Amino acid sequence: MAIASPIWGVLGDRYGRKPMLIRSMLGGAITVGLIFFAQNPVQLVILRLAQGATSGTVAAATALVAAETPRTRVGWALGVVTSAVALGGAIGPVVGGLAGSAFGLRLVFLGGGILLLISTVPVFLIVKESERRIIEGPRPSTLALIRTRPGTVRALAVLVGAQGLVSAVQSASQVLLVLKLIETAGASAASAGAGFAFGAAGVSNSISAVGYTRLTRRFGYVPVTSTAAFLLAGTVGLLILAPNVVLVVLAIGLSGLLNGTIIPATASMIGLETPAEAQSTVFGINASSVAFGFFIGPLIAGGVAATSGVSTALGVMAVIALGLCALVAIGAREPARMEGTPNA
Repeated sequence: MAIASPIWGVLGDRYGRKPMLIRSMLGGAITVGLIFFAQNPVQLVILRLAQGATSGTVAAATALVAAETPRTRVGWALGVVTSAVALGGAIGPVVGGLAGSAFGLRLVFLGGGILLLISTVPVFLIVKESERRIIEGPRPSTLALIRTRPGTVRALAVLVGAQGLVSAVQSASQVLLVLKLIETAGASAASAGAGFAFGAAGVSNSISAVGYTRLTRRFGYVPVTSTAAFLLAGTVGLLILAPNVVLVVLAIGLSGLLNGTIIPATASMIGLETPAEAQSTVFGINASSVAFGFFIGPLIAGGVAATSGVSTALGVMAVIALGLCALVAIGAREPARMEGTPNA
């Protein structure tokens, strides 16, 4: 996915974002459904690679929403997208686990593929994309389009990097959470504690993703995002000192609340900074950054935890979150908003 997303993004800007969204949903439906037929680990790995290369639904949906939503409502709309993703991430494993226990894991993949295939129907019938402008002569490159706005290249680089960093911290924290629970309460209680923690994080993330625009409207995107990143560093650091399962669950729930601010806020800033003609490409690059964050975060966390302990690994993640705070506070700029736009 990290390699394929920019390519699909370029095609989305050239041929339409709705077709790319439908393409990504069909790609995910087919590859997930085919896992039902996998007979060995090699086939499973190949299908997972194919899934990453052909899907990318979140990036495609984000680009379409950002391009089609009036500028005055971009922040709120992308918050709703993030909220839906967070709720799916919280509910999906629970439903999948229950279904796997009842029907077997193979049928879970087949059912997931069928449901994803069915979900393309309302997208095809209901979702509309604005008529695309016909560009006469050679089509300017994405970089050339972005450079028409002074300072946008740097601003987008900062925001894409910020999305990668928050993904790294988020994914690493999930790994370290389980290890912390095992240290705190033992292996027998870790499973239940992790379930409660992930559920709390998903719910708080979805609530924050919808409501964060109240804060950005009053204080601005950069102050709100950098403050949330600073508090995220403190929350991850709090896990080091948490003496029991209750405090661990509360800390993870709070981190979900903060991630639910940082992720849609930076995505909204990307949408507001990027010319409409380049948004699929930019969000495709952003999806690669997020995917790389989800790859490198657990790798760092696991390596440090194995060599120096869970507390040290949590400390490293807290430092990375502080780096995220500094990156946004120093490197990002407040995107221009139209006067009288309360939900931008």
